[in-house]
Amino acid sequence: MTDLLRQEIATAAQTVVIKVGTRVLTHDDGTLNQLRIEQLSEELHQLMATGRKVLLVSSGAVGAGMSQLELTQRPTDLAQLQAVAAVGQAKLTQIYDHSLRTHGRHAAQVLLTAEDLDDRTRYLNIRNTLLSLLDYQVIPIINENDTVSVEELMTTFGDNDRLAARVTNLLQAPLLIILSDVDGLYDGSPDDPQSKLIPLVQQLDDQLMGVVRDKKTGHSKGGMSSKLEAARLVTTAGENMIIASGRKPGVLQKIMAGEDIGTLFLAQGKTVSQRKRWIGFSVEPRGTVLVDNGASRAILEQGRSLLPIGITEVQGQFIKGDIIRICNQQNTELARGLTNYTHQEIKKILGKQTSQIAETLGHHPYDEVVHRDNLALYEPGSG
Repeated sequence: MTDLLRQEIATAAQTVVIKVGTRVLTHDDGTLNQLRIEQLSEELHQLMATGRKVLLVSSGAVGAGMSQLELTQRPTDLAQLQAVAAVGQAKLTQIYDHSLRTHGRHAAQVLLTAEDLDDRTRYLNIRNTLLSLLDYQVIPIINENDTVSVEELMTTFGDNDRLAARVTNLLQAPLLIILSDVDGLYDGSPDDPQSKLIPLVQQLDDQLMGVVRDKKTGHSKGGMSSKLEAARLVTTAGENMIIASGRKPGVLQKIMAGEDIGTLFLAQGKTVSQRKRWIGFSVEPRGTVLVDNGASRAILEQGRSLLPIGITEVQGQFIKGDIIRICNQQNTELARGLTNYTHQEIKKILGKQTSQIAETLGHHPYDEVVHRDNLALYEPGSG
């Protein structure tokens, strides 16, 4: 059954980011399901044949490594997991490339870490590279660089759901499709026969986040909670997202035909500018400031900058130029922005008038802690 809204979204999506999860690509023992990759590659080819540009964020490196090394159990030691992923990453891309070549297509391996998107220059270089690959009619096979990214917590995406959301925002792609082992978002546990599929999410809220039930199997780092976080990142930036089962043949063609399958998360308001996407959705924040009600209203309702007088607390350590979270007194995130001051300096000037900055710090480079031009709101459609 087709849906007019879904048809409209699919027709407008000339660039599509697709994320496929570990459980879709592996057997029950954790090893790689090569046949499923071949089937997926054919669907990607058919999607490109419609004139669309396609990027794939693919899990499965550990599963591919297990197959190569003939392991029957997924390693639990971090160094061993990194080693197995290193072996599997090359094999995974090779399988994709071989499968796509049967359709006259090519694959390119792209490994990223969170640090790559934190740095503005590297961020733009990645964007330019991906756009050039798409111009060559190549399908980028994107994955987190597991061999290095887990060395420090701050340099990891956490899972490929959030990585896919960041890639979607990086390219301003109108649609992200997450292929999972479940049919979409349910109002309870997917294993509960009483649970019902939620076909449409117009706005993410606390009540919806509360219905999430993650499945704990050891074969995947991602769960429905990470998919909802991905949906928040994508829809807040003005794009759409669909979660559907990756185990059903022809799922991509059905989605692009506007069929009513899976869960559609609707974009919230206007599309966010490229710079605000980088500030709000790509860089890992280095710290947090809490603000009073007056500052909250000034930022959200009046389009104002963040001044020191409205800040009540500083959390974490950061330097000038870092991205920081701006939260209200209930620790709810309102915005993110580039700070003009270090955490030590803000602790000294918080609650003070702008005119007191010079006498407190001995210098007065900026009136604003975060200027409005360097601030991305977390209100849907804002920024």
